[in-house]
Amino acid sequence: MTTATPPRIAILLASGTGERARLDIPKQFLKVAGKTVFEHTLDVFEAHEQIDDIILVVNTDSRLVAEELVVRGRYAKVREIVLGGATRRESSAAGIAAVRDDDAKVLVHDIVRPLLDSATIQRCLDALDTYDAVDTAIPSADTIIERTPEGTIAHIPDRSTLRLGQTPQAFRAGLLREAHRRAAGDASVKVTDDCGLVVNYGLASVAIVDGDVNNIKITYPSDIYLADRLFQLRSRARAETPHDTSLSGKTVVVFGGHRGIGEAVVELARSRGAAVHAFSTRDGVNIARPADVRRALQLAAGDTGAIDMVVNAAGVLRQGLLEGSSYEKIEEQVSANLVGAIVVAKESFPYLADRRGSLILFTSSSYTRGRARTSVYSATKAAVVNLAQGLAQEFAGAGVRINVVNPERTATPMRSENFGVEPTAQLLDAVVVAEATLALATSDVTGEVLDVRKEPA
Repeated sequence: MTTATPPRIAILLASGTGERARLDIPKQFLKVAGKTVFEHTLDVFEAHEQIDDIILVVNTDSRLVAEELVVRGRYAKVREIVLGGATRRESSAAGIAAVRDDDAKVLVHDIVRPLLDSATIQRCLDALDTYDAVDTAIPSADTIIERTPEGTIAHIPDRSTLRLGQTPQAFRAGLLREAHRRAAGDASVKVTDDCGLVVNYGLASVAIVDGDVNNIKITYPSDIYLADRLFQLRSRARAETPHDTSLSGKTVVVFGGHRGIGEAVVELARSRGAAVHAFSTRDGVNIARPADVRRALQLAAGDTGAIDMVVNAAGVLRQGLLEGSSYEKIEEQVSANLVGAIVVAKESFPYLADRRGSLILFTSSSYTRGRARTSVYSATKAAVVNLAQGLAQEFAGAGVRINVVNPERTATPMRSENFGVEPTAQLLDAVVVAEATLALATSDVTGEVLDVRKEPA
């Protein structure tokens, strides 16, 4: 007789109010990289093939918001949404109370750790084959000190034995249920997590599995900015992984498609079976003029009946000190780089919404720090990033993804016109950027900046 496999259940604690972060809304509903923290975390567990069910623990004020996000995101594994308590321990107790099978493998995770990876989940599940309780931890990079009541150092433990705890923590459901049963009647217990309860009552040995340094907990406003950058780095890795390279049946529109990176995107997309329409000033299309962009899109859509991807590779760079720059040159850059991006986004949206499509814009490494003699260009490229991040939120409801490619110095006509002849070995090939662009366009991410760097020789 075959023994039934115990269910594997994720309990996601999402009942925080964001008081420590001093935010107007709970941290789990903040937008990072185009989605709420809540959705990012749910995505990880929903996608893991060995997670059977998800139990969400929320507070009364946020229950309706959570339910709406679950329905909109079609999170099929969310079995129950239960109300938590005033403390983390009470919320965890509410979660385990919703698990009926004492043999179930249970993972308890703080939903404000949205950068959890699938491999960590798997390590926890595998460890439960041997142990009844599992903690996730990483080595401490800092020296930890023990403080006296007077504010002096009492003890400095050996750092090699110390670990920083994360979540998920994993348990056999019956063990965690018993730990919370004992804690409910124990006013003296002072622990901050579920493994602490198990250790406090001596219920089982707690195994330790490796966590991930990127699995940060969003607690303070600065963590939001760090998480956003980590998602950007993750999107690069995701875009470089193998994917379905066929674009057969897809329609791709490329503005700035007659030279440089745009031309490389056109050629690559065509080689992968897409119907590609390239436009530039050569065709009389000025992307800063809505009528020009509208006409181009109508032409492309009229030919195939739809548009799946739009890539805006058009741009203008004019070097020189601001003091010596004419207003014509300044306006040319602002118009082509920023106004053009806005126009392309606005005019493309209706077409992309029909196909739940993708829009790609381009920035420059100068967007993070303006550079002398290219100050106006740098400013426009920083604005493009902010534009995309804002539009990612606006477009999400329609299923339209918008991302930004940030290539390192690339061998293009625009670069040679401004910087002259440079060693080829120091420059990216435009084809490499085109490959990353199409990978990003066909991915499911939105609101992210993809850094494309030249690999070391």
